[in-house]
Amino acid sequence: MNAIPSSLPVPQSAAEPTAQDSLRRPRLLMRAARIGLQDYRRDRDLRRILPQALFSALKSASPEAALVMMAAQGAALLEWLSEEEARIETARVAATAGYSPLRHIEVMIALLAEKRLTRVV
Repeated sequence: MNAIPSSLPVPQSAAEPTAQDSLRRPRLLMRAARIGLQDYRRDRDLRRILPQALFSALKSASPEAALVMMAAQGAALLEWLSEEEARIETARVAATAGYSPLRHIEVMIALLAEKRLTRVV
């Protein structure tokens, strides 16, 4: 089995919604993500979750301004979070050495929160 690199590549695009979009995950994982929703702060948490490469195109903007611009593109943000969560879920199921439960929960919290904010859930 191949280990997942610590810096995951930025998703290019999603072809179609998949079964991953329903977020059917183990009860404990979902419970942790729901508890984390209470403390979700978009500015703090997205900066930690999203790779710095996403901000490189916005070099003249501060990280805060880049985050606001990115959040304005809600669909692209949700797509990236969905693809990232699907990659992490694949690593969990395959039991790879690079799987991080903390990272998985952080991405799930952001995904659930962003879906709520954009009224997708």
